[in-house]
Amino acid sequence: MVKFFSCLLKKRNMVGSLPVHYVDTKYEKATFGMGCFWSGESLFGGQIGVLRTKVGYSGGTSPTAKYREIGDHVECVSVDYDPKKISYKQLLDLFWNNHEYGLTKRVKRQYSSLILYHTDAQKQAAMESIQEERVKRAPEIIITEIAEAGPFHPAEDYHQKFRLQAHKEFVKSLQLNSELLLKSFVAAKLNGYLVGVGGLKQFEKESSELGLSPTQLEYVRKYVIKNAGAGLSC
Repeated sequence: MVKFFSCLLKKRNMVGSLPVHYVDTKYEKATFGMGCFWSGESLFGGQIGVLRTKVGYSGGTSPTAKYREIGDHVECVSVDYDPKKISYKQLLDLFWNNHEYGLTKRVKRQYSSLILYHTDAQKQAAMESIQEERVKRAPEIIITEIAEAGPFHPAEDYHQKFRLQAHKEFVKSLQLNSELLLKSFVAAKLNGYLVGVGGLKQFEKESSELGLSPTQLEYVRKYVIKNAGAGLSC
């Protein structure tokens, strides 16, 4: 497999065909904390209409943050999305229904449930949605915090697209670097699809937009099928 992907990379470079890392689409930004950020990034990345994702630390007051010195920040997922294809309400639905922990039980602040709004419209939507969830989940008490978005401190490279990076030789064929781990369209998509998010039908629908070779597509397809419905956990 190592030799195969190495040959594939050389061939694709010669013909000038490369994965789609950058997309020029108007977007809005959403930021959520919902426990361990590895799973959240895969969840959102595998949605039609999501353009880019990155994980990091936000929601606190510390001027800087890194994994071992997170201060009062929370592990968060930053999502760039096309509102013509996926709405903020749909992102909120994903947020409410995919917490690993922290939604109704107090945990370490690092893994708290948090919505960071970027606009007044997002604030209103978040406030309305939490009221709906409180009714649905009663008598459980939702402890999610809603606050205005502030500085976002990107996490270390090894945290970005964590599930994708487990496929080391495949990642090399995508020519990912530190910048692309934060900004790549195809990396965000694959970080979800490789763990089964979205399912095969959705993958086939979106596959032509990824810029992957037939062999790369087949590699991803195998894992979409294998991991479909397996769930996400850190």
